[in-house]
Amino acid sequence: MDTGRRILIARVAGAFGVRGEVKLQSFTDPENAALRYQPWVLVHRGAEREVQGARGRVTNKGVVATLPGIDDRDAAEALRGAEVWVDRAQLPPPAPGEYYWVDLEGLKVVNLEGVQLGTVSHLLNTGANDILSVAGDRERLVPFIEGDFVKSVDFDTRTITVDWDADF
Repeated sequence: MDTGRRILIARVAGAFGVRGEVKLQSFTDPENAALRYQPWVLVHRGAEREVQGARGRVTNKGVVATLPGIDDRDAAEALRGAEVWVDRAQLPPPAPGEYYWVDLEGLKVVNLEGVQLGTVSHLLNTGANDILSVAGDRERLVPFIEGDFVKSVDFDTRTITVDWDADF
């Protein structure tokens, strides 16, 4: 697994209150887990800066965080849209049978007949299930449903085997 990559864990949705807190759109499960993985790298308008010591809490409106040096509503609002990234190595190892999306990106995808369909470019969450976007001779969208469509994930060979017709 590639542990040298960054993972997007949250996005600043805007200011919260008047004391410089920001509301986060968290991509972690549970949503407040984003607060555990620090330092953060804030990426905003083409600039990056490292943030250490962010604190926060879960409210009925989502995760709210306090960032060092952000002391008023205007400064917090100026961060709207900033992405919160962390190094992959900061995350705990996934449980057996679970995967971080970033670990699947770049793996080869082959079907049961041995036809190489391409490589995983990214994953999508549709609400119903996750989807592998496979870039090859054309883009294929394969539901990430283990047992039905995804037959195996092998990190040693960097291959995902799927039950998917090459003509789909």
